[in-house]
Amino acid sequence: MTERNRPEQQVYANYTPEDFKVWKTLFNRQYELIEKHASKDYIIALEKIGFTAERIPDFQEVNIRLKNLTGWQLTTVPCISPADKFFNLLSKKTFTATCWLRNFSELDYIEEPDMFHDVFGHAPLLSNPDYVTFFKAMGDIAMKNIHNPQLIIMLQRLYWFTIEFGLVLDSGEIKFYGAGILSSMSETKHALNPESTKKAYNVSEIMQHDFRTDIIQEEYYVIDSFAQLSDSIADIEKEVLKTLT
Repeated sequence: MTERNRPEQQVYANYTPEDFKVWKTLFNRQYELIEKHASKDYIIALEKIGFTAERIPDFQEVNIRLKNLTGWQLTTVPCISPADKFFNLLSKKTFTATCWLRNFSELDYIEEPDMFHDVFGHAPLLSNPDYVTFFKAMGDIAMKNIHNPQLIIMLQRLYWFTIEFGLVLDSGEIKFYGAGILSSMSETKHALNPESTKKAYNVSEIMQHDFRTDIIQEEYYVIDSFAQLSDSIADIEKEVLKTLT
């Protein structure tokens, strides 16, 4: 697949030898960091989902595993989905994922998410009950307020600082679980650097915290566990209610 090819469906036979080499290169170099610094829950999830360096994931196989584990599914999209479509699918236990891969010149940086980010970064934790409870709740809350742009922005901020760039306290150490960190070597190293700013998870603060998509993150939020995410759904609903009143 070339840089400009953005298929709407995964056709496994269309992957080229370069695609497999890119997947293997990215997988192996990230896995070295993941073994030491990722949440143990992500490592367990990666094993459950069956991803390896040798084989690009087949979405049909991934969906069978996810359906048996949590009832979630992947659906293929060519690029980033608009907020209404994205949150609507989350409310239906479905995550949008691209099926194309970056090329070797883009190993360290890519402007838009490819399947290494979407699938390697996101799909494994769709097997974690607390994670997907939080994820679906975000979709449910968004769909109740989809015509309120301010609230959708607040939920996008929450998504950004948890699902994309979240950290977790794991056996007394700060580990990462956010897909934007899991799939990026530069973000991984920065997030774990003692000089980067790390804050305790705070729904109210996060929902007011702007972010940029074109830079390494300046601040990260640390959860105590994935249970804290699911337990915070009531706090999210309170913040939404405050905004509406």
